[in-house]
Amino acid sequence: MAETLLEVKQLTNFIDGVWGETGGKTTAVINPATGETVVEVPLSSAESVNEAVAAAKKAQKEWALVPAPQRAEVLFRVGSLLKERKEKLSQLLTMENGKVIEEARGEVQEGIDMAFYMAGEGRRLFGQTTPSELNDKFAMSVRAPVGVVGIITPWNFPIAIATWKSFPAIVAGNAVVWKPATETPIMAYELAKIFEEAGLPKGVINVVFGSGSTVGNAMVEHDDIRVISFTGSNDTGRNIASKCGQQLKKVSLEMGGKNAVIVMDDADLDLAVEGILWSAFGTSGQRCTACSRVIVHEAVKERLEERLLVAMEGLTIGNGLDESIKVGPIINKAGIEKIKSYIEIGKNEGAKMLAGGYVMNEGQHAVGNYFAPTLFTDVTADMRIGQEEIFGPVVSLIPVKSFEEAIEVNNGVTYGLSSSIFTGDVNRVFKAQRDLDTGIVYVNAGTTGAEIHLPFGGTKGTGNGHRDSGVAALDVFTEWKAVYVDFSGKLQRAQIDVE
Repeated sequence: MAETLLEVKQLTNFIDGVWGETGGKTTAVINPATGETVVEVPLSSAESVNEAVAAAKKAQKEWALVPAPQRAEVLFRVGSLLKERKEKLSQLLTMENGKVIEEARGEVQEGIDMAFYMAGEGRRLFGQTTPSELNDKFAMSVRAPVGVVGIITPWNFPIAIATWKSFPAIVAGNAVVWKPATETPIMAYELAKIFEEAGLPKGVINVVFGSGSTVGNAMVEHDDIRVISFTGSNDTGRNIASKCGQQLKKVSLEMGGKNAVIVMDDADLDLAVEGILWSAFGTSGQRCTACSRVIVHEAVKERLEERLLVAMEGLTIGNGLDESIKVGPIINKAGIEKIKSYIEIGKNEGAKMLAGGYVMNEGQHAVGNYFAPTLFTDVTADMRIGQEEIFGPVVSLIPVKSFEEAIEVNNGVTYGLSSSIFTGDVNRVFKAQRDLDTGIVYVNAGTTGAEIHLPFGGTKGTGNGHRDSGVAALDVFTEWKAVYVDFSGKLQRAQIDVE
């Protein structure tokens, strides 16, 4: 099918409006459901980054002078093209990433929504006007573009996260150098083609394929890239933050999560099970917002376990292009090995495994990277499987005696991305949304399902305080400029000449 959807067998970089020559080192993009090669992708050098930055720097000067509403028109066209090609993009996404087709469609829809939303910001990009403390003086603040922006995106949401970062950067008047994950480069190729077709001037977006150690590092260290926006692992994020700090370079980090669904004794258990299943096993648990902990009141623990086990038996696992499949493969063999190691950790810690815990490699699962959805119970809050991000279809039930203990357990991890509570008590709801130490809180829903017009990001070890999506995303890609216009015809000194 890849041959009918992709017109190339090898991707090339997109720099200064030109698709590069084939040649040089490449690596295969593997369909995690079948083990088949979908396409070859370049392993570019630091020199390619230098070329992309030079093109972006030149283009940005002209792009910043284009009125923002006209910049927005490009995003409106991008949104229309994404909408027109939604099914094709969704199928390609499933082939390179493995997520089931309905999730892939949802992800492409996020990109569509983000295009139209950020295009609307082209007629806003609001600053502030304020009264001056002096006579005959006008004071205001405006947003100014930063310049050249570097974005580094992960494999688990290869188009959605890219749009969260590139669209606000572009509408604000910046130029972009983008390094997508080598596991999932096809969405970058397709999105760059759409930008080209939509009329984005050459050099405003540049795509450089390659490894994080070479391409990503060259971007981070380049003096002319003034912002790095990164989504990925905590270790890599810390390294990026350290290097950017030395250069006084702005950096936005969105990293891991150890997200919990709290199920109270008055919860609708059937609804809670639906929320847990979707949050824990959607994208095979390979989401930064995935539910990997269920904090359950001891009064309903056994009933919740029973219902979860029944529901898990109904999960269909396989190639996500099959509409009947609910759980797809793990991205690669390294991901499988990491999950296996945490299964052993959980067993050794004394947790009780109720379901799953094994690699699926027989029958229709003989090819591809499949891991059985796994449920641990009697997990304590201090166990490693209750503290560390696993990034797979593994969920741990942690029993608690009270609402207060549930909040304490939820907050007792190094991450702070997403949390959820199932309860019918409105007083608990308002206490929970106040006291849960996460950037996102859901009530009577799972831990996934962010909408693009609200800020996305977390507290503590999840990031460094910036947000993707929503108006807050513009703060990453703009600088505030204060402007004072004195029309008094004389020198007026702030604070000094105030009577």
